[in-house]
Amino acid sequence: MCARQLLDFKKLFPQVELVTVERSRTRLTTALHNGVIDVSIITGDQQPFDSKITPLWSERILIVLPSDHPLAAREVIYWTDLQHQIVLLSHYDPGRELEDLLNAKLISPEHRPRIERHDVSRGVIKSLIAVGFGISLVLESDIGANFSGLVYRELRDGTGPSRIGFSAVWRGDNENPALQNLLKLLAERYPFGPVAP
Repeated sequence: MCARQLLDFKKLFPQVELVTVERSRTRLTTALHNGVIDVSIITGDQQPFDSKITPLWSERILIVLPSDHPLAAREVIYWTDLQHQIVLLSHYDPGRELEDLLNAKLISPEHRPRIERHDVSRGVIKSLIAVGFGISLVLESDIGANFSGLVYRELRDGTGPSRIGFSAVWRGDNENPALQNLLKLLAERYPFGPVAP
C-alpha cells in the first residue's frame, strides 16, 4: 500500500497500531487465512480462498539495469529486447506476476531471458544489478529507491506501456473495525470498484 494512505489512516485513527510485513504471496495468504493479518495488498487480482478483493491502482513496469548496459542508451525498451538477458526477480511480489507476464509476452522459450529468482528484497536485487549480475523488472514506485549506477527505462509492447494492478484482499468474516475503516479509506482513494465490508 502506498505510504501516503498509511499516513492518512494513522492521522485519522491514531489509536490503531499499524504493522506492515513483506512476505511471499504464499506466506501472506496463509497469514490472512489464519487471521494473523487483516488485509493484504497484492499484485494482480487472484482471489485466494474465501476472501474479498477490490482493485486499487496500477503501475507501469520498468526495467532497471546498470548505466553501462547496452540497453541503457534507449529511452524505451520492448519485451523482445530482453532476449538473452539475465533477469533477476525477487520471490516477493510482484516477482511472480512479472515472470508470468514475461512468459506471456515472449511465448517462445528460446526467446525468453534466463530468469534467476532470489529470496531477497527488491533492494537487494538492485544491489546485485549494480554489480553486474543482470537486469530486473520493477514497478514505477521502485524509482524512489535510487541506487548509484542504475537506470530505469519504460517497458513496452506494441500497444504501449505495460502495467500491473494492485488489489486489497481480506477475509469476508473479519469484523475488525480498524479494517473496516481502512477499507473505507481505500474506497475513497481508489474508486475503481466497490469495497464491500
